[in-house]
Amino acid sequence: MTKRDIAAVRLHYGDTIISFHCRPTAQSGTRVRIHVEPDGRVIVDAPPDAELQAIKRAVRRRAAWVHQQVEAARSRWAALPSKDWVSGEAQRYLGRRYVLKIVVDPTQAERAVVSGGYLRVFVHRRERDTVQRLVRAWYRARAEEWLTRRVTDWSTALPWVRQVPPITLRPMSSRWGSCSPRGRLTLNPLLIRAPREAVDYVIVHELCHLKHHDHGAAFYKLLDRYVRDWRRIKTQLDDLAEALFAER
Repeated sequence: MTKRDIAAVRLHYGDTIISFHCRPTAQSGTRVRIHVEPDGRVIVDAPPDAELQAIKRAVRRRAAWVHQQVEAARSRWAALPSKDWVSGEAQRYLGRRYVLKIVVDPTQAERAVVSGGYLRVFVHRRERDTVQRLVRAWYRARAEEWLTRRVTDWSTALPWVRQVPPITLRPMSSRWGSCSPRGRLTLNPLLIRAPREAVDYVIVHELCHLKHHDHGAAFYKLLDRYVRDWRRIKTQLDDLAEALFAER
């Protein structure tokens, strides 16, 4: 598989076209694995020595399943309600649901705070854009604080991590995190809305890439050692993904 082949690949399935991206694994001889992301994108992990035609055959053999999963993901995504940024709407923070409450008070500084079961937003005037801006700024600040703290905690606990890696928070449309070849972690700030155990799973997953850069057997053995229940956590996070990504 050449670098050229990593771009989007298309194949016909009946009257529809399945588009997928190839992601080369580190080891030759491993089998082709097909993933359908929460937003409907199709990712295929394939060994570097795999021919593109062989990869296409593998996808074609599972074309019915891929098509079904893509259509289901797109339907769930389209059905998600949009935010109106008014009192009574639900907001998630570290897995808990909070009720948005708009407080109009010209005497107080405009800000968002968690109090009890509410995410209270103090504004001078009831304007949708102001509420949205304040809530997103609050989430961003909480994400910077919490995610940095957990990366630091886990970097100290994991024996192969020699120092806390540099961290970038960047909104991504369908990914929770990544680890660059140079060891920089990129985390999606939307993680701050997910349960705490899901945040830890994503962070440990990316830190495992400091030791194993692919998703081979050694990588998963290491992940199993430190997050034994990661499969259940990943399933729950995948189930939440459509709703969380829609809140960006």
